[in-house]
Amino acid sequence: MKVYKALIGFCVAGALTSPLQAKAGDTSVRLSLTDAIMMARQNNYTIKAARSRIDQAEARVVQTRQSSLPKVTLSETLMVTNDPGAALVFKLQQSSIQAIDFMPDKLNNPNVINDFNTSLQVMQPLYNADAAIGRSIALTAKKIEEHMAVRTEENIGFQVSKVYYGLILARKNIEAVDQSIKTMQGHSNEAAKAYSAGLMTKSDKLSTEVRLAELQEQKLMLHDAIKDATDALRVMLHLDSAVTIVPTGELVVDGVLPVVDAKVVPENRADLKALETGSQIAVFQADMARASRLPRLNAFLQTNLHSDNIFSGGSSWALGLNMQWNVFDGMASAGRIQEAKAQEREAMYNYEAARSNSVAEVEKSLRSMKTAKARIAVAEKSLEEGKVSLEYIGAQYKTGMAMTFELLMREQAYTYAKMRLNQAKYDYCVAKSELAYNRGN
Repeated sequence: MKVYKALIGFCVAGALTSPLQAKAGDTSVRLSLTDAIMMARQNNYTIKAARSRIDQAEARVVQTRQSSLPKVTLSETLMVTNDPGAALVFKLQQSSIQAIDFMPDKLNNPNVINDFNTSLQVMQPLYNADAAIGRSIALTAKKIEEHMAVRTEENIGFQVSKVYYGLILARKNIEAVDQSIKTMQGHSNEAAKAYSAGLMTKSDKLSTEVRLAELQEQKLMLHDAIKDATDALRVMLHLDSAVTIVPTGELVVDGVLPVVDAKVVPENRADLKALETGSQIAVFQADMARASRLPRLNAFLQTNLHSDNIFSGGSSWALGLNMQWNVFDGMASAGRIQEAKAQEREAMYNYEAARSNSVAEVEKSLRSMKTAKARIAVAEKSLEEGKVSLEYIGAQYKTGMAMTFELLMREQAYTYAKMRLNQAKYDYCVAKSELAYNRGN
């Protein structure tokens, strides 16, 4: 019973994924691991969202061009008034002033006047130090998003690999259970004949049927796990729910473990590059806070057309320079500089922590591969011995020389050995994919 409980737990934990036979009208897609990863990189929504963040960063870069390009504003204003001062000014601007307009009665009680003001204003930045640094920040932020998009693709590729290998594992576990069911059905038939002939007790006969029911239950549980994980893979590949995925790959184990120096930091890993680039932004932000203390210089040109009837009347223009210098901003700039320095330290600490963690992750993946390979050797030997033992006890059982409980124990051990071997191969393949992910390959 202990062996059986361990086998049930093993099957539920190990059978991550694998599709059932397609229903009528469903479409089967045969995919290699490479095909699945390529499909995910093309269709996965998480990857598309990461690429959209690059586009957003590019749009922010475009926005920073305002620090060097002119700003042109065209406006149209209509004013209706009988204000004495405004009426006189509007007539002057419309070039429609007459001598009678300076009579005291006219000045004090002017007629209602309409004024259409068509204005064109051009502002050209000449010197804006903090805005120029802001463009550098935007360009650096875009690089970060590019690195993170690469890391997102690598992460989705790793997740696809895990589920894909799980599909293969589950299918092999189903095969193992089916073989056990077939074997136990034969023994159950033998037990029924022996019972009918009075050569076996009812308890022994029922024990074979109980074991057969247990195997059927395992198969049902495996199929449920297969359905759940197959749905997850379809989501990652953005496939229709009617599509059945059939993996064409195998759980391949290398003859020799890859040679990797686990102590070397994987500098080319995209997320580490993103963190390193992020520290540059903190430096730029401190420079930007300092530059905000410098004066800003802008040139401007404004033309106005005033008339009591739109697009006619008097015109004027003005050209000039504007300088703004925030001499004291209540310590706001000093606070921003202090904040930027703290952010720079935080970015450095996060980068160093990620570097150290990356080394530990690579070492863990290597250990997992080494352990899985050792487990494979043990499981293969156990499987070979279990097969010999089961065949011997099976032959003895048919002649009445072996007890039913001996047969059930051998069958459980043999089935468990097959699944242990499958699981060890799966763990090796996943650890290998994890090693590539942790190294940024």
